[in-house]
Amino acid sequence: MASPSGIGLALVTILSTSIECILYGISFVMFGGTVWALTHGRPKAEINWSMVLVASILTILSTIHVTVDIQRLVDGFVTEADIPGGPTVFFADVTQRTFLIKCVVYVLQTLLGDAVVTYRCYVVWHRFTIVLLPVVLWCATFVISVGMIYHTMHATDIEDVLLLNINGNWVIPFYVLTMATNALSSALLAYRIWTMNRNVPGVIRVLSRSGVEAKLLFRVLIDSALLYTLTLFALLTCYAYQNTGQFIVLDMMTPIISITFYTVLVRIAMARNNTPRPPPAVLSPLRFAVRVVPSPLEPAFSGARRSSI
Repeated sequence: MASPSGIGLALVTILSTSIECILYGISFVMFGGTVWALTHGRPKAEINWSMVLVASILTILSTIHVTVDIQRLVDGFVTEADIPGGPTVFFADVTQRTFLIKCVVYVLQTLLGDAVVTYRCYVVWHRFTIVLLPVVLWCATFVISVGMIYHTMHATDIEDVLLLNINGNWVIPFYVLTMATNALSSALLAYRIWTMNRNVPGVIRVLSRSGVEAKLLFRVLIDSALLYTLTLFALLTCYAYQNTGQFIVLDMMTPIISITFYTVLVRIAMARNNTPRPPPAVLSPLRFAVRVVPSPLEPAFSGARRSSI
């Protein structure tokens, strides 16, 4: 059996937890900005409570994950420091309950993040056939994640997790499927916005309900998708090469999933507040067929479907 390459697990744990805490701090501040963007200056009837709930769940999951990592750090270097082999042996013990909790939280965070971006795609297209493939990919990711968690529960050491001795070929398909789901949904969403903006006469500025130009919305969505996809690609690469660096990237993923969700809402809220509204005569609502495109921030007007990107 080959040994996993890379730096030692004790140092990996210190680095991964430190970086995760920094990213968690950023994501927590952005969570506050997201709640403000969704609720500030709005009557309760117009607040998109589903997006507030999703943002809250993402923050709760991120908080659980970082708390468990800090607990593992304390256990490995203080509470269980005197066990034979020291911290390295402790962090290599994947039978620890805290290790399994981390895995479950990451999977839940990933599934929720992918579900949100797929839902955004559906809101913009209003055609289930368009999002059928992303939905199928998400369902496949869910099935794979159940198998991955089950087999991780039966792993006996760190090499079982790194080298797939116990959990077979579950992990790589999981990473590939979630990457494909996110990339495809984001591409469909961005393409719809781009084509609608291109088809409108150049003298007319196309705005979403929030008053933000479609080009800005397009860039924000692309930036968020790239951040998540590139981080996931780095994780997949480390895993494929059986490198312990995957645990650093893995701990980064949980706050990054939250950050990518918050970024869309916060950046558009900032742009909306900093951009003066032109006179109504020069505006054109961004429409798909006969529907106005809902923005990431705005619930639909009364009498229309309430939704949010």
